[in-house]
Amino acid sequence: QVQLVESGGGLVQPGGSLILSCSVSGFTYNGIAISWFRQAPGKEREGVSCISISDGRTYYADSVKGRFTISRDNTKNTVNLQMDSLSPEDTAVYYCARDFARFCAGWGSGIHGSWGQGTQVTVSS
Repeated sequence: QVQLVESGGGLVQPGGSLILSCSVSGFTYNGIAISWFRQAPGKEREGVSCISISDGRTYYADSVKGRFTISRDNTKNTVNLQMDSLSPEDTAVYYCARDFARFCAGWGSGIHGSWGQGTQVTVSS
């Protein structure tokens, strides 16, 4: 049973940076993909980025490519999302989850289990 807990959200000015962390436990087999999603007020939840835990391959939504970096820290069992050059359009509740996709193939279409509480990211001056 994979368990995930998000942290690291907050208020940041436009152009600023923030690091989100996803604490992950309960790995049982190869092929797990961990994704970050976000949901802005009045909008549908969308996939932001995915990392394949076994081989480290990373994938990004076009809207964040070049600004966000997803990484894994195997010593701390975390998946982090470094967010740079933030804009008000990045304001949302961010969630990490185990993606349906194995090795991130076709990531972002669904998750295993249920959504956590997420962490709020607000970009505002």
